[in-house]
Amino acid sequence: MASAAQKLRELLAAPGAHVTPACYDALSARMVERAGFKASFMSGFAVSAARLGLPDTGLISYAEMVQQGRDICNATSIPVIGDADTGYGNALNVKRTIQGYAQAGFACAMIEDQLAPKRCGHTRGKQVVGRDEALGRIQAAVDARDEGADILIMARTDARATDGFEEAMWRIKAFADIGADILFLEAPQSEAEMRAFCDGVQGPKMANLVEQGDTPLLPPELLGDMGFKIVMYPLTLLNSAMTAMENALAALKEGRPPAPLSDFAHLRDIVGFPDYYEAEKKYAAGE
Repeated sequence: MASAAQKLRELLAAPGAHVTPACYDALSARMVERAGFKASFMSGFAVSAARLGLPDTGLISYAEMVQQGRDICNATSIPVIGDADTGYGNALNVKRTIQGYAQAGFACAMIEDQLAPKRCGHTRGKQVVGRDEALGRIQAAVDARDEGADILIMARTDARATDGFEEAMWRIKAFADIGADILFLEAPQSEAEMRAFCDGVQGPKMANLVEQGDTPLLPPELLGDMGFKIVMYPLTLLNSAMTAMENALAALKEGRPPAPLSDFAHLRDIVGFPDYYEAEKKYAAGE
């Protein structure tokens, strides 16, 4: 059976851009797969919000993220890209993070060049580390991969917001030269910048589409024509779930049943009751 990393390599080699909704727990990951998508992304913002109820400002730890990732990867057979933030320390921490993410079942880990504690790429107050430290992080991640971790490396720069587009492109090109498998320039501010990113460097690239964020919400077909391979929606599922829960809570507060709801049978199916019952019968019969 192909590993998660090999599945992602095959997906990246397939034509077109691949829409990739982000998940934040095992249930949302399973729903992404059941909906027919070929990959998912464990969003650090969404995990911090769902697991801790806290903002994406570096408050969640490596241990919490890798445990959440292990549960997510165990719940689905599609490749999952894991948000590994800044690598949780220096370059040696980055190597350990990559090894841990590979052991958890991730197909790819994303390492970024923000100054710790990091924050969501579409919020204010970001800072990035110097070029040498940024390149050192990606080199350590690539070394961990090359030394045996069965995982791809996504290299991200947030320098567009702090130092301008030209500096961001310098870093992206340097990350590509080091050997990153996927390139991610966070928060380009126009279609022209997105095209310049794709035209300016070889290799698979990711577009990150945040509703009410800094990057234009262009159609996946157009993004694929530009040269993006992954079109990621990091907060769409979490925002949708929050809206549904708030509507249900408002209805309950008013003394009326919430509607519409997914039926109970559908919920039992998603979490695997039919398979559980079949296995239970098998072992009860002594098969």
